[in-house]
Amino acid sequence: MSANQFIIIRDDLPIDPVTIITEGLLIGRLGKCELLLNHPSVSRVQAGIKQIEDDYYLFALRPKNPVILNGKPVEENEALAAGDIIEVGPFHLQIDSADGALVIRVELRIGMKPSEIDVSDPGLSTDNLVAPTEGKAKKPRAAPIASNKALDIFWDKRIRDAGKMARPSPLYPKSGRRSGKAQFNWVPTSDLMSRWPVAFFTWAVVVVGLISVAAAYWYTSAFSPAPISKAHAATQFNISPAIATTPNGGSCTSCHAFTGNMEQRCASCHHTDAFVATVIKPHEASGIGCVDCHAEHQGAEFSATQGALASCTACHNDSNQKLFNGRKVGTPHGGTFGYPVVNGEWSAKSINDEEWDLRKLAVVRLPTDSDQKWRNNQFHALHDQRVRLAPGMKGNAEGRLSCSSCHNSLNPIDRETPRTTCTACHVKDAKPNCTSCHVQHILDKRRWSASML
Repeated sequence: MSANQFIIIRDDLPIDPVTIITEGLLIGRLGKCELLLNHPSVSRVQAGIKQIEDDYYLFALRPKNPVILNGKPVEENEALAAGDIIEVGPFHLQIDSADGALVIRVELRIGMKPSEIDVSDPGLSTDNLVAPTEGKAKKPRAAPIASNKALDIFWDKRIRDAGKMARPSPLYPKSGRRSGKAQFNWVPTSDLMSRWPVAFFTWAVVVVGLISVAAAYWYTSAFSPAPISKAHAATQFNISPAIATTPNGGSCTSCHAFTGNMEQRCASCHHTDAFVATVIKPHEASGIGCVDCHAEHQGAEFSATQGALASCTACHNDSNQKLFNGRKVGTPHGGTFGYPVVNGEWSAKSINDEEWDLRKLAVVRLPTDSDQKWRNNQFHALHDQRVRLAPGMKGNAEGRLSCSSCHNSLNPIDRETPRTTCTACHVKDAKPNCTSCHVQHILDKRRWSASML
């Protein structure tokens, strides 16, 4: 028989064996491969087989998706011998030889829809195939061939030619092809169908998309649930020193963008030498961010500061059933405003260490101070050194609170009156001012100036 002769037996398809004579047998999913294996896990051109001298060699043409020979991936090339098993995706190729021809028996090891190939010689019979090892010693396997430029050029040309022959075209049916002579009964493809409905809807989507994008920039108020505050609509700063890097000027995309989240954009804009937007640790642990307290789109006259103050009591009350990271909040201080003593115990959530250092108060914690003693000292040092007198209250000569401002007697000490006097400073127009003690943005340098006493 001639050299480079292959006998393909397809056990996976209801077709007769076919004999192929070619300088190099291509194996892959491409329609013009001599051995077509139609499965998504198979590369377009995955491997090739070529006879060199007296032996047939298997060449791996796709290193990233190698073929498996006898359980081992083929990196470059390997000689083939009778009894070898080649695995290509779900296909098993059993190798045999007969009169100098290489016999390849194809089996499919998983259930799938069979691919269909061209059959050039459906009348070939394999009844008289004779195994090459009958009556003689088995030929030893040849060593792999060293890579050389001539072989690389040969396979590149074969792959290129196969790709050109199978170039996609609307006139080339890609599915439903029949085997044997019946394949000449050509089936019309979608190129004969009217495509105007697809084009119509495609252009409609494009036009609507362009109009939406234009409206987002030119008519921002149409998408806004309500006007934004003057602070975000202004084109120049009204507060000195500034608390933002640049004036917003009514821009929507400063807060709303396709990348990142609003919390990050708030923090990056409100980061100046005088002000840094920070969130206290209890709020951070509860998942509370900037927009939870400073809600926008409340109208031009809306004040973010007043909105934040009102949001404190909206969350911190016993009637709020909402959970924050699985935890519930209630009315603070046992129902009082400003006096953090409940059942004779000082609250543990008054002031964190970083905030206390920024207040620069003349009191330090001694090694012998218990937690309750230290919280008591913090509370009294804060009011004695940092709080100005409210109208109608008595205090020291410097105009600050003193012990007698809240306690009617010190021996015995009056512990009931302080609960009623807190409202003189901490409540205005029947609304509590929580941030007079609980500072949210502790890195706001303006909070610690003498004018803020």
